[in-house]
Amino acid sequence: MWRSHCGELRRCRHHTDDPSKLLPASSATCSTKSWSRPEPRVHTTPTTPTPSTHGAVSTTFTLTNSCGYTVWPGLLSSAGSPPLSTTGFELAPGESRSVDAPAAWSGRIWGRTLCAADPGSGRFSCATGECGSGAVECGGGSAAPPTTLAEFTLNGAGGNDFYDVSLVDGSNLPVVVVPQGGAGATCGATGCLVDLNGPCPADLKVVGAGGAGIACKSACEAYGRPQDCCSGDYGTPATCQPSASSQFFKNACPRAYSYAYDDATSTFTCASGTATYLITFCPSISSLKSSVSSTTNPPPSGSLPLINDTVSFAGRGDGYSSSYPYASASPPAPCPLALAAAAALTWLLAAPRHQLRL
Repeated sequence: MWRSHCGELRRCRHHTDDPSKLLPASSATCSTKSWSRPEPRVHTTPTTPTPSTHGAVSTTFTLTNSCGYTVWPGLLSSAGSPPLSTTGFELAPGESRSVDAPAAWSGRIWGRTLCAADPGSGRFSCATGECGSGAVECGGGSAAPPTTLAEFTLNGAGGNDFYDVSLVDGSNLPVVVVPQGGAGATCGATGCLVDLNGPCPADLKVVGAGGAGIACKSACEAYGRPQDCCSGDYGTPATCQPSASSQFFKNACPRAYSYAYDDATSTFTCASGTATYLITFCPSISSLKSSVSSTTNPPPSGSLPLINDTVSFAGRGDGYSSSYPYASASPPAPCPLALAAAAALTWLLAAPRHQLRL
């Protein structure tokens, strides 16, 4: 996520919604999160950056497509960060590709879906995760919401890599980040194992040409209200609280960012130089089990699971009525979303702690 960890880059809501203009943590009026409705920057002639000459390789990202369909990953470096060797490519089902990241790299990685080139103009575009470049390479364009984001700051404060999976701008794909190797008390898997496109509330659901859900908006994207966007009078952790819609995401994916100030349960760190990172689209239990086999530390005491086995219904408590799945102290019977994820949770809880650091 774009934020400050004692000197790291931090997104300042009152200055910019553009990741290329991220400001140092010393800038005024900074907040810890929330990209409210970022507009993709369109490049008429997208460019592919050359590998960085700013320093040695810090780590390697391995992107794996476990979906039953093609995914086109997009990659974006933050301002002042050395560029990666690619900003986008095609990833067929079952295919993996590694991308080296230079020291002190900061940026985000996401998956685009339902992509094609226009038969007439040849312009490339995607139904979700669109970066606006008109080509497979995003060339500096960011992901249009709703999109699931994997966010990294390498070699950050205290000699740590910081990473998270964010649903603040909505969701289009299940994504999990698993460090390979790694050291540190909070060096473990994070992300969302659940495909939220089907159970997404009707007022947040993005429907494709065939009528099926292809993405799930955040309430900020859907309504633009300050209380949903953590803006204006709601621009602090004290005034911006989880909403019913953000709890829909949090209940299904407890470790993923669900709203702007969801820091406590959603930021993970590994000691810099000790881990490479596996980013899996549509992870299955078998692929997750394989990817975590190389981790060495047990999960921190009290850590949240990657998915929840109950999703309950309640109001937000501020007069706002909603039928969204929401957290409560005494949840009722699981809804279909939870039942679909129950087998995964069972495996996660039963796995030997010395093998599974989730």
